[in-house]
Amino acid sequence: MPSRLSPEDQKRVDHYLSAPQHQVERKPFRPWLLLLLVLAVVIGLGLVSRLLSRLVV
Repeated sequence: MPSRLSPEDQKRVDHYLSAPQHQVERKPFRPWLLLLLVLAVVIGLGLVSRLLSRLVV
């Protein structure tokens, strides 16, 4: 797909994206770790709410 930018603008964009602050190596996304974290938080909050309900009543 051809660029809709002028050659000068495309050159500036390429220069901007090649700057060191835009070349950060990132770890791969791990959806199972995120799911495990969300599940742990939900279970933890559920246990806290049950504990509080027993203390109040």
